Amino acid sequence: MAQLLIVDDDANRLASLARAFRLSGHEATVCDNAARALDLARGGSFDMMLSDVVMPGKDGLTLLEELRAANITLPVVMISGQATVDMAVGATRLGAIDFLAKPLTTEKLLLTVENGLRLTRLEKENRELRQRVGGAHDIIWVSEPMRRLMLQLERVAPSEARVCILGETGTGKELVARAIHERSGRARGQFFTFNCAAVPAELIESELFGHEKGAFTGAAARHAGKFEQAHQGTLFLDEIGDMPLAMQAKLLRVLQEGELERVGGDKPILVNVRVVVATHRDLDELVRAGHFRQDLYHRVFVFPMRLLPLRERPGDIPVLLGHFASQVSRQNGWKLKPLEATAVGLLEAYRWPGNVRELRNVVERLLLLADGEVDEASVRMAMPASSSGGAPRAELVAGDGSLADRAAAFERETLLAELRRHEFRMTEAARALSLERSHLSKKC
Repeated sequence: MAQLLIVDDDANRLASLARAFRLSGHEATVCDNAARALDLARGGSFDMMLSDVVMPGKDGLTLLEELRAANITLPVVMISGQATVDMAVGATRLGAIDFLAKPLTTEKLLLTVENGLRLTRLEKENRELRQRVGGAHDIIWVSEPMRRLMLQLERVAPSEARVCILGETGTGKELVARAIHERSGRARGQFFTFNCAAVPAELIESELFGHEKGAFTGAAARHAGKFEQAHQGTLFLDEIGDMPLAMQAKLLRVLQEGELERVGGDKPILVNVRVVVATHRDLDELVRAGHFRQDLYHRVFVFPMRLLPLRERPGDIPVLLGHFASQVSRQNGWKLKPLEATAVGLLEAYRWPGNVRELRNVVERLLLLADGEVDEASVRMAMPASSSGGAPRAELVAGDGSLADRAAAFERETLLAELRRHEFRMTEAARALSLERSHLSKKC
């Protein structure tokens, strides 16, 4: 049984539809205008809405727009006795799951509703399954800096605010962008990525905005760009700081007007896309140097989120190691190999210039090299030569966290450095540090 909301200005049709659905085992709430329907959708727990298009005052398409603007993800079937192709395309672009033309048979209407409810259930089950079993797009964390970032994510994701994700290469900026999409009202739409630094400058416009057949040599067919493909969804523009100035002006127009023109085209195309951007560069410095437009900066830098490098949140390293070990073993059909404490200690002490991406690669390398348990020798074999030994990092003193947290991190780094220097001979390391061996053991 499903809870249905039916919107139509014809009282007889409302009564007829409500009766048909109730006889089929569903509950039906009826409404004769779009404004009231919006209020009901906000306050109710409906499984689906069926709405006429042509109604006095606000029409069905306006109602659909307002539902999406309010982040109400209720599946909607649009119905019209004056259906046109443009009307159907417009309804689909606004997120309608189906568009039906009158006159309708009861059987067709019921079948449409059943199919829509089945699709919604499958999507919900798929999301729940991904949450239970985890996957390649999980954000794994336990540290305080990541807790604060996740609180920011939960706050901004349901809105339509543009987010600018800042952080070094490999810190997981795309994962954060995906999480924003999946927690937003656009989760039913698609998520597309575009790396501004990876595409030649002369191809960026075509890739983002599309092109018409014959627009340039090699354009053998019409091509829809990333913005069109991401309509009603989210487009993640990675490394936006590397976008050429000429393209920045064209991107600004799309963000301002919500419309674009394909290369070689002369007709504006409306798009409704949430844009999330990311960069490892300092956008403020790029603006001052004249390499990034200030007006575009103000468009994309609405809600900044900064991802700290892995070396500044070492508390996440052990849980990431466990996560990646399980993931890699599962993907390759390997038996899971445990990590010795000394091996974990060496990995925690490494600076990780490639951040989480590098950590994942090292875990795969370790599992390939280790015959059984991943030990200190396996780590030394798998890691770059420059990673072993070395003094404690002074950078650990800076960053986020209380004085006690920073002092504890620095102390741990000092102990690990001394242990490495003495090849993890506990007695010699304790003597060098003027500590009791038992005291050093407890600290490690």
